[in-house]
Amino acid sequence: MNEPSVRETDPSGAERRPPTGGGHVDAGDAGYRKSLTSRHINMIAIGGAIGTGLFLGAGGRLATAGPSLALAYALCGVVAFLVVRALGELVLYRPSSGAFVSYAREFLGEKGAFVAGWMYFLNWATTGIADITAVATYTHYWGMFADVPQWVIALIALAVVLTVNLISVKIFGELEFWFAIVKVGALTLFMLIGIYLLATHHPVDGHSPGPSLIIDNGGFFPTGSLAMLLVVQGVVFAYASVELVGVTAGETAEPAKVVPRAINSIMWRVALFYVGTVVLLTMLLPWNAYSSGESPFVTVLSRLGVPAAGGVMNLVVLTAAMSSLNSGLYSTGRILRSMALSGSAPRFTGVMSRSQVPYGGILLTSGFCVLGVGLNYLVPSQAFEIVLNFAAIGILSTWAMIMICHLLFWRKARAGQLIRPGYRLPGSPWTELVTLVFLALVLVLMWADGGAGRTTVLSLPVIAAALVGGWFLVRRRVAALQAGAEPGPGSGA
Repeated sequence: MNEPSVRETDPSGAERRPPTGGGHVDAGDAGYRKSLTSRHINMIAIGGAIGTGLFLGAGGRLATAGPSLALAYALCGVVAFLVVRALGELVLYRPSSGAFVSYAREFLGEKGAFVAGWMYFLNWATTGIADITAVATYTHYWGMFADVPQWVIALIALAVVLTVNLISVKIFGELEFWFAIVKVGALTLFMLIGIYLLATHHPVDGHSPGPSLIIDNGGFFPTGSLAMLLVVQGVVFAYASVELVGVTAGETAEPAKVVPRAINSIMWRVALFYVGTVVLLTMLLPWNAYSSGESPFVTVLSRLGVPAAGGVMNLVVLTAAMSSLNSGLYSTGRILRSMALSGSAPRFTGVMSRSQVPYGGILLTSGFCVLGVGLNYLVPSQAFEIVLNFAAIGILSTWAMIMICHLLFWRKARAGQLIRPGYRLPGSPWTELVTLVFLALVLVLMWADGGAGRTTVLSLPVIAAALVGGWFLVRRRVAALQAGAEPGPGSGA
């Protein structure tokens, strides 16, 4: 759709130029060090797109949907790319550590920012619980840790990542860089091994690798197209944290140069690492050889007789879980500070350390993760499943909020009230509308799948009531801060 000319005139005949991102100032953006470099942002983008959803979750989804899982990963990957591309345009319009919460404040008002921020907190607080549960579970793989209680390992993992986040943003960036290196290196090595097995027709567990393993075992949809649709909800969780690249924009010196490059690379990485890996797995072994209790990579390597394959891949999966936890503490710290300075989060979440780390928000998220340690103590076998579905709700709401903000941003640009940057989400407004419909359909699929997914959907009225109640608790303080009647956190008052 054609954009209107940005040249307009006021009643006097003088040229009127629409404001750019400089027109809106977010107090939460002040005080950060620009310590994240291009290599940090690029690897954070990779880390956000590759996680336990592929390393561990792909096994169970292959057993459910067969080769059609590749189509589910491709579909959700396109949606994830559109979401992060929309966020990227907003970042170039106005870089902000508050990211989509800051944009919600600009385009939807304080109520929108309140909902966006606390739903994102729900996402990462529950994901953090899932991550420390996963770390504890994977650590028990090694016999030397078998007698250590699951909750103790979960607490140690949380303490390590919390310490890293509290020191400085540069240490966070370095840790995330090396976490991503481990994940990408493991995937690349596995794909090279798989390609070699295909090229040489080396048997795997008595099967000759090749496309015939797909054709001779029920084809692309061996369990029907409905099975492929039902795994979509889990696949969406696999792409959680791709939006992290938008949060990092406030702490890099050249967001206009670094962010587009990192976002554009997400698409081919999704195609290569997710879609390509799933297709490769289904050509190495029949789809029903995989199971939910084992990483599909371990399944292949162990049946090749590779020594210590399980231990090595288990270390990689553990790294992916630690990476996710690291990202969650980082992003919620920045988001909560943006909210605190507008009055919609507790005052202490707005304070920063001498090293420019918003430690209040990081500690709040960690506090909720400690509840996860308790969950690991009470119901160690159910902890992961309980929190996973609530995290999915948080992810869906965050992605939806990004697209709604971009839609309103597009409308303002079309009306000549602001200027869109050269780096844009293609196909507006239809792209946003189609993405929002897709996210709503994922909720329907969660209901249709029954079990924990349906229970989570049924909890939406409770979550909505909690948000309404929370807003009534903070609205006076928000209004006071807007009127300048109350000093913000860390102001010295």
